[in-house]
Amino acid sequence: MVRRIVVALGGNAILTDDPTAKAQEIALETTAEQLIPLIKDNDVEMVVTHGNGPQVGNLLLQQLASDSPKNPAMPLDTAVAMTQGQIGFWMGQAFTRALLKNNMERVPVISVVTRTVVAADDPAFEKPTKPIGPFYDEAGVAEMKAQYPDWVFVEDSGRGYRRVVPSPKPTRIVEAAAIKPLISSSVLVTVSGGGGIPVIETPSGYEGVEAVIDKDFSAAKVAELVEADNLLILTAVDNVFVNFNKPNQKKLETVTMAEMRSFIEEGQFAAGSMLPKVQAAMEFVARTSRPATITSLENLEDFLTNDSGTKIIP
Repeated sequence: MVRRIVVALGGNAILTDDPTAKAQEIALETTAEQLIPLIKDNDVEMVVTHGNGPQVGNLLLQQLASDSPKNPAMPLDTAVAMTQGQIGFWMGQAFTRALLKNNMERVPVISVVTRTVVAADDPAFEKPTKPIGPFYDEAGVAEMKAQYPDWVFVEDSGRGYRRVVPSPKPTRIVEAAAIKPLISSSVLVTVSGGGGIPVIETPSGYEGVEAVIDKDFSAAKVAELVEADNLLILTAVDNVFVNFNKPNQKKLETVTMAEMRSFIEEGQFAAGSMLPKVQAAMEFVARTSRPATITSLENLEDFLTNDSGTKIIP
């Protein structure tokens, strides 16, 4: 029986300490190679989504450096579209090479430029939370605020300060109906890059808005709409933990929705890192009654053989 899995890649799958295009292409080649076991000897249809926070932030800085009436910087929604295409190209190249390297059929690898509908009155527009771009120390933040006084910065998990922008919840994927036939045709599909290009619905069509959608929440919506059997959220650790980094730390394996809700009420998961992944996984489980798993790229083979990672069930 064919299983359909939506895979949400974390930023560590793309961006390294070297932000050049070549370095990011090489990182994605490694990522593609790690994902091949999912489809090599298993009846699995794989759909891949990915983040773009670092890339879209860096692109905005590049544009602002040369901003002029003759060469104006593009708005945030357009920058999301640009980086979605950029990373989609790199992923197409990486997966094609990985398929050839593993002597697999050279199936089409397609990246779909994807629009994600959000509500115009989403409260997230009044409270920016989504980190984009590089990290800054305190001196760097002061310098950036002097240049761009409207920008908002927050401390990010002890790693420095980053600019944050609105991150509304996805309500619909515009291209979902077109994506499903591609998956059924054994096409390897990359969709909803960077959470999708944020748009609001208007009487005359769709209008882009200044925001970056969380890729895990968007992945949950994609997984729901393409009727995936499993949502697989990949991050830097093999499992979700409670009492993380404490003497009584405990890894979570198979966990019910009720148990996860209790852990959230206890404040077990960091708001800037694990909490949104857990919440996105729970949204998929709640809407579909199908499981969602949070684990790492390095743990994929164990996930396939032992169903390892943190598996959330109804």
